[in-house]
Amino acid sequence: MMTLKVLLVEDHAIVRQGIKALLDEEPDITIVGEAGDGSEGLLLAQKLKPDIVLMDVSLPTLDGIQVARQIHDRMPQVRVLMLSMHDNEEYVFRALQAGACGYVLKQSTSTELVLALRAVAAGSTFLSPDISQILIGDYLRRAETRSDADEALDILTPRERQVLQLITKGFSNRQIAARLQISIKTVETHRGNMMRKLDVHDRAELVKFAIDSGLVTLQT
Repeated sequence: MMTLKVLLVEDHAIVRQGIKALLDEEPDITIVGEAGDGSEGLLLAQKLKPDIVLMDVSLPTLDGIQVARQIHDRMPQVRVLMLSMHDNEEYVFRALQAGACGYVLKQSTSTELVLALRAVAAGSTFLSPDISQILIGDYLRRAETRSDADEALDILTPRERQVLQLITKGFSNRQIAARLQISIKTVETHRGNMMRKLDVHDRAELVKFAIDSGLVTLQT
């Protein structure tokens, strides 16, 4: 029997201990390491080369999205399964964009978590059923509003579209400025202009618009 090597990254010790106790009961799953923050998790992933990193989205030092992106870039053979209390599409979208292969809610059953680990290990993408329903509902909503979003997209300049794509991928203003070789103030100006043109009021609404318009797509 092949043993699935899992690195567990979770900042709450009690939760971490509970997950470890649960997975220790599975004969084909072994916890090879534990970390309490994102930076430690990334270092252990590089050192231990686990099959899967089971990781909380919200972590100190580096959040789970940042760690997932670095693991995907540096160690594509290591698969990441996100564990989260957040059930909105923005978190799911950002996790998948960062290279995660699955997204499981913390309120899921132990059976579902084990199924998710085995599915991800087999090369599949796994989403909690509740998450799947959210994404399906969002897709249907977007299909109904796509024409309006397409028209709205036309009012953005090419540079504003570039900035919006990077915002949706979770980049900060500083990172966007460095990537596009423009000033942080210019990034802030583009962001403000987009919010005014689109009549949106925060980052989450910008991300939703990018999805609705088809400017960005879910990548697994």
